[in-house]
Amino acid sequence: MASPDKQQKRAQRAKTKAKQNRMGKPKANLIHPVLANPMIDEPFDDVEIDLSTFDFKDIEENGFDPAHFDDLFQAMKAGESISLLAMCLVFLQYPVLELVVAEEAEDAATDFMMGLLITYRSIFHDDDEDAAVKWIGSEAFQTAYNEASLILQKKTARERGRTQGQ
Repeated sequence: MASPDKQQKRAQRAKTKAKQNRMGKPKANLIHPVLANPMIDEPFDDVEIDLSTFDFKDIEENGFDPAHFDDLFQAMKAGESISLLAMCLVFLQYPVLELVVAEEAEDAATDFMMGLLITYRSIFHDDDEDAAVKWIGSEAFQTAYNEASLILQKKTARERGRTQGQ
């Protein structure tokens, strides 16, 4: 679990970004054009997510309730209406997912991510688990996912450079 100070800093950055998005401040030198859309670039800034109450061990033992991830699934659906890349960008920016990837073992984090993606596909595309796994393994999804990951890595590196330069 991130320290309270780190959580507070994240929350402050999210509030600042949300304010910038609401004010329509143009973002110079975008890493990728799809990030010009505030629904795709930091889509969870205005969503209240209390990471301190998130219990990954409970999810590992008992599974998760899809209703608890409705904000993620709705944002992914909106992203998917733009492109598969946009959906992957939304998915990878979900704060709970970021927390799990940062703090849990790789296999556990991968299982959690797969569970979220399979659930998303079953809700919005009526896929069974086999069809969802096939979609996740498809070249189109893998390409979009890998590109989204690279875009976010570049974005993070640029943001770090800006904060260090101040």
